[in-house]
Amino acid sequence: MSKQLLHLVLGGELKELGGTEFRDTNAVDIVGIFPNYASAYTAWKSAALRTVDNAHMRYFIVHLHRLMDPGTDKEDHHE
Repeated sequence: MSKQLLHLVLGGELKELGGTEFRDTNAVDIVGIFPNYASAYTAWKSAALRTVDNAHMRYFIVHLHRLMDPGTDKEDHHE
């Protein structure tokens, strides 16, 4: 059984193309928390495809496990 590596998927409209600052933090879409990168990627891709017509919309995958336990970097082999 593989180790749980939590990932958060969230997104919203950015202030500037190419940036990472949200226009309205109250409108950030929290897609969910996922137990591994593969399931987070699937959720990220679905959310990103739903908003493809808005160039300012962007979704991110946040590696929560890296924040909780920095030593897990070596165990996340997806990249």
